[in-house]
Amino acid sequence: METENKIEKTTKIGRRSFIGGTLAAALATAAAGQVRDYSPKAPPTHYPDKEILILDKRFAKYRIGNTPIQRLYTGTLWAEGPAWNGVGNYLIWSDIPNNVQHRWLAEDGHVSTFRNPSNNSNGNTFDWEGRQISCEHGTRRVVRYEHNGKITVLADSWQGKPFNAPNDAVVHPDGGIWFTDPGYGTMGNYEGTKGELLIKEAIYRLDAKTAKLEMVSDEIAKPNGLCFSPDYKKLYVSDTGAAVAHIKVWDVADGRRLQNGREFANMKLKTKDSELIGGADGIRADTDGNIWAAAGWAGEGFDGVHIFASDGQRIGQILLPEICSNLCFGGVKRNRLFMTASQSLYSVYVETQGAHIT
Repeated sequence: METENKIEKTTKIGRRSFIGGTLAAALATAAAGQVRDYSPKAPPTHYPDKEILILDKRFAKYRIGNTPIQRLYTGTLWAEGPAWNGVGNYLIWSDIPNNVQHRWLAEDGHVSTFRNPSNNSNGNTFDWEGRQISCEHGTRRVVRYEHNGKITVLADSWQGKPFNAPNDAVVHPDGGIWFTDPGYGTMGNYEGTKGELLIKEAIYRLDAKTAKLEMVSDEIAKPNGLCFSPDYKKLYVSDTGAAVAHIKVWDVADGRRLQNGREFANMKLKTKDSELIGGADGIRADTDGNIWAAAGWAGEGFDGVHIFASDGQRIGQILLPEICSNLCFGGVKRNRLFMTASQSLYSVYVETQGAHIT
């Protein structure tokens, strides 16, 4: 979510080197042509796509040399919450300020309004029975859309007080629904309804069978995107409220409790001339245990997707011309990465697969 007030960009270069670097960049841009054009009539991308960066040799096997980053749609205000429906072969995502959900069809790339209004929904996912689960900012609740179209309110409060504004959700094979509640949708009217945050920001687990709700952690400032490791023994959560935004990881005990919380990776990126500090939002794991993190708020050279190996080392990047808010794996083989980024939806094929159902 919007984390400008938490994100900073620092630089270690002086005025002379800045001018020199700017001139060099301008000359390079002039030599290569204009900044990349993602419009429908844009010229083909020369392979390999130069916006897919190998930072560590471990990432080389995941980059496909003859596939491009594609913009599938543009026209949203703040795109979020992509989720792949394997049965319908389509992707849904939220446009939070416009209070709608969109659907992209794989068969012909057609985009239509899927749900209007959406109660300023943010994160979406599908459970193990194929039912859509949405985190709604406007109503401060987590809901499930049943097969007959009816809406089931799964959770809307903790200990008698309304949630802040549920943000993102994932499902566990035991039927548990885990979600974060940082409150961004209640901090202003743009993405929800402005109001008071009455409880501490936290991470919750809901037993969908018994409706029992448990707070599993409230130790981080703004819990945002979350995902499990491939074996469901670890839970990763991005914290967009920390002094330096980072991703934290816990061990999952008995499928219900979190323990041994520690930093997995921070969002500082050292470049040749500077240090960029941005944030991580939505995150997903692939089958090899790498964590793919939507990243932004630090500008060119940072915004897009950062890929971290299971040891927390950044091994690759996918650069986008917009701030990336969230992502998911999809397609028939779950080897297509879908990325919601500010006003647009992007995708790229990768040589790995998503670890989970969406």
